[in-house]
Amino acid sequence: MPRSRHAHALDRIALDVIACERCPRLREYCREVARVKRAAYRNETYWGKPVPGFGDPRAWLLIVGLAPGAHGANRTGRMFTGDKSGEWLYGELHRQGLANRPDSLRANDGLKLDGVYISAAARCAPPDNKPLPVELDHCREYLAREMEALDRVKVVLALGRIGFEAYWKARRELGRAVAASKPQFGHGSFSLMPEGSYLLASYHPSQQNTSTGKLTPAMWRSVFTTARTLRDRL
Repeated sequence: MPRSRHAHALDRIALDVIACERCPRLREYCREVARVKRAAYRNETYWGKPVPGFGDPRAWLLIVGLAPGAHGANRTGRMFTGDKSGEWLYGELHRQGLANRPDSLRANDGLKLDGVYISAAARCAPPDNKPLPVELDHCREYLAREMEALDRVKVVLALGRIGFEAYWKARRELGRAVAASKPQFGHGSFSLMPEGSYLLASYHPSQQNTSTGKLTPAMWRSVFTTARTLRDRL
């Protein structure tokens, strides 16, 4: 089957992301992590470059995360792949019938998503998982371009406050109408955007949140139930 124009547009964005050198601090950090490695992955070759989005070009659900994990996506080269956050995300996507397998171990493991595209506020792993505001500004162009290419999206699921803010700012950069008052971030909260899609918020499935019980499996599953309900309203 020929690739769609959406797929070609996303391919172009991916190439631009991978080649990006806008943030010297992040590029230096990612390369150093890839050089030193974690003991458990000593025999692996780390990706060490900015990480592009991943998923279905015809997605109805766009997921916006924070940034690649230093020993997750920065190692494997695919969003939410090779770490605990990915276990939560892809495990639930599989339970929801949106992924063909429940785990995401490496970029060539055959994982495919159906109706879902995964992006992030930042494309390089940041020290302490804290990208600087200027670094997020540099990265936002890629999210905005993905949003423009993914013209079938009905629900945007923002993971964490940074993902939430990144989506909101990307909307403005695209010139899309915004609600009279900006919605507030809160787990499970949602808002109808003027063009007829929904913005849905969730705590990020980071190990910090899941190991402390701030985000439980029931809370996480309910977010995807809500996403389907919102999609079916449109």
